[in-house]
Amino acid sequence: MIDWNRVRDLRSEVGNDDFDEIITMFLEETDAIVARLSASLPTSRLESDLHFLKGSALNIGFASFARLCQIGEKQAADVKTDVPVAAIITAYRESRAELLSHLAKGLVA
Repeated sequence: MIDWNRVRDLRSEVGNDDFDEIITMFLEETDAIVARLSASLPTSRLESDLHFLKGSALNIGFASFARLCQIGEKQAADVKTDVPVAAIITAYRESRAELLSHLAKGLVA
């Protein structure tokens, strides 16, 4: 679900303080966009949001969420295909909870 090597690499690359800030910004921005996903968005907006989420998720290490965003982005481009919005939202919530749990326990060093 989470690429912990990427999380550790990010923390090592930016340092602890900037890492905490990046995680906070990512979660705030992603929370807002994920909340918007459950609304009936025009497919162009949905495709754009999923593209943004995919890139951000890869940077943070949310591998499963990023993969589903990539699938959804392609499906949004093909307006005849339904986008798995519920699965994308679930993957984000699970990844978010797992990351926060690991951070709280100090398991990401």
